[in-house]
Amino acid sequence: MELMIFAPAGALLSLFFALFLAHRIKSYSTGTELMTKLSAAIKKSAQVYLKRQYRGVAIFFAIMFVVLFTLSRFNLVNPFVPFAFVTGGFFSGLSGFIGMSIATSSNARTAYAASESLNKGLRVAFSAGGVMGFTVVGLGLLDLSMWYFLLTYGFKLDVVGVTSAMLTFGMGASSMALFARVGGGIFTKAADVGADLVGKVEVGIPEDDPRNPAVIADNVGDNVGDVAGMGADLYESYIGSIISTAALAVAADLGVRGVAIPMIMAAIGIVASIIGTFFVKSGDNLEQKSLLSALRKGVYVSSVLIVIAAFALVWFVLGKEHIGIFFAIVSGLVAGILIGQFTEYNTSDSYIHTQRVADAATTGPATVIISGISLGMKSTLVPILIIGMSVLTSFYVAGGGASFNLGLFGIGLSAVGMLSTLGITLATDAYGPVADNAGGIAEMSRMNPEVRRRTDALDSLGNTTAATGKGFAIGSAALTSLALLASFMHSVQLINPEFSITLDIMNPATLTGLFIGGALPFLFSSMTMSAVGRAAQSVVVEVRRQFKEITGLLDYKAEPDYERCVDICTKSAQKEMLLPALTAIIFPLVTGILLGPYAVAALLAGATVSGFVLAIMMSNAGGTWDNAKKYIEAGNYLGKGSEAHKAAIVGDTVGDPFKDTAGPSINILIKLISMVAIVFAGVFSHGCLLSLLCK
Repeated sequence: MELMIFAPAGALLSLFFALFLAHRIKSYSTGTELMTKLSAAIKKSAQVYLKRQYRGVAIFFAIMFVVLFTLSRFNLVNPFVPFAFVTGGFFSGLSGFIGMSIATSSNARTAYAASESLNKGLRVAFSAGGVMGFTVVGLGLLDLSMWYFLLTYGFKLDVVGVTSAMLTFGMGASSMALFARVGGGIFTKAADVGADLVGKVEVGIPEDDPRNPAVIADNVGDNVGDVAGMGADLYESYIGSIISTAALAVAADLGVRGVAIPMIMAAIGIVASIIGTFFVKSGDNLEQKSLLSALRKGVYVSSVLIVIAAFALVWFVLGKEHIGIFFAIVSGLVAGILIGQFTEYNTSDSYIHTQRVADAATTGPATVIISGISLGMKSTLVPILIIGMSVLTSFYVAGGGASFNLGLFGIGLSAVGMLSTLGITLATDAYGPVADNAGGIAEMSRMNPEVRRRTDALDSLGNTTAATGKGFAIGSAALTSLALLASFMHSVQLINPEFSITLDIMNPATLTGLFIGGALPFLFSSMTMSAVGRAAQSVVVEVRRQFKEITGLLDYKAEPDYERCVDICTKSAQKEMLLPALTAIIFPLVTGILLGPYAVAALLAGATVSGFVLAIMMSNAGGTWDNAKKYIEAGNYLGKGSEAHKAAIVGDTVGDPFKDTAGPSINILIKLISMVAIVFAGVFSHGCLLSLLCK
């Protein structure tokens, strides 16, 4: 189909635009010699960490390739799976590495640009985020296009064979994303917690003070966790939504035309996002609402362009009889925007909720923690309702009343619609760590205090956009997981026609799978939170040792051993990330072998529901604690150094693994177990060891 050429064309356009942004960033000055030196130290340590992480992950991928290749020889998995598994992981890791490299090259440039004007600092940081965003969507769509044309014209597969094969491709991307998110999250939060507890609370020195031995590790962590990890995460969401929707198009008897819709929608989203980036600009107003409106403008412009183009696409490709599919796309797009705005309302210090958490800090750490957790729990209801309304709307407007499979296709397209603005949405998210690093460099190089005020304003905005981005990622994960669940059940039905597409909740196997799935996100979160705690303890001990043993450190007469803290965080992250990642693979596989496909389908449903709620709660609570601390640091409740400030730091420290390790990793977990279930559907589609429960 001639329209499919727009997919690789859009991918190449995205990559060329990312290259253009990277070239523009390099044209800005890195500032003074000290600023350049600090930026280089952060970049070098980040690259060392990622290279060590990728070496460890490469061993896992090699083992999995052998396992999948062996299973393919026995016709238990698709023969293309082992190779697609490797390419998915490679492109996912590559997107994270490129984004991290540009982010670490932009921190000093952002700080120096902020010394000239707030708008200039915003443009540099946002451009760095743009490189991440457009690299992710470009590489993702390129990977899918490459496989589509190879399978269609190289191996001459029909549309059913193509989508069945491509449905399994996301497992590699999901595996890499989980390693990147968990490993990066453990690294960044171990460093952050160690630096805050000893530096700010015990010693009483400012954040990002060069005397703190963990300060470089903290800045490195912002990049390996919040840039590289996040990029790999959303790469996986992006391709997962497109692949699952393409497979559902075949199930709905829409053929090549239906398969083309999500691919071309992705290309349209790239063009719209590129146009939207040129509308992001601000004045010199440091208020967060003003800065947020500057970023929102670009997202809104992109969204309007996508709505117009989506209408034309559906009308001319599927015809007016399927125009309801257009409204399914719009429902996902609107749901993404609404979740983002509601997250902002709950986490920004411009609104009452975060200010109330800051007020709770006046009575100590206990009350600030209680207040933050309470808000996080309460904030889960509205996103659930938004996703529920999007699912219902998408299903019925797409024609679900007449054709169940057509309704499922509508749900899949709502996920594609939500992620269609990913290029610019990810740019607004990834810019935050760059601004955070810029503030650290401004502090360490003792720039004019006005520069730090500007970078703090950008950083505070970054906390809000990061929380918004996490809400967006979690919402898209929920919709993508529903599409993957439907794709899994359809895949099993193709292999075993006796399998019913509906689930009986009173079936013991189904009920057991539902409970196991519901518990998985909690087990996974426990593992990652414990990992952060153990790693942070090691950093705290090391920072205390250096303050005690290095004579003259607090008087600026000696330099701390930054590399020692970086090494502790690196080793801890590499050691601790393996078990949580294996959990996502082992549980659906063992459940399927023992209890069969009904139990696996229920496991996926249970994990999606509980994972979505838990991830929203953690992300919003953590973002609120962080911005409550910054609200106090801005001069409220006696400002920095006050008892309220110390209590807020404790709350922020608790929130760090909530919002940057466990919370954002859950959305990868629920998609990875879906991908594992689809890949191994042939292994347990015909029965299970406990055969009486499979019926």
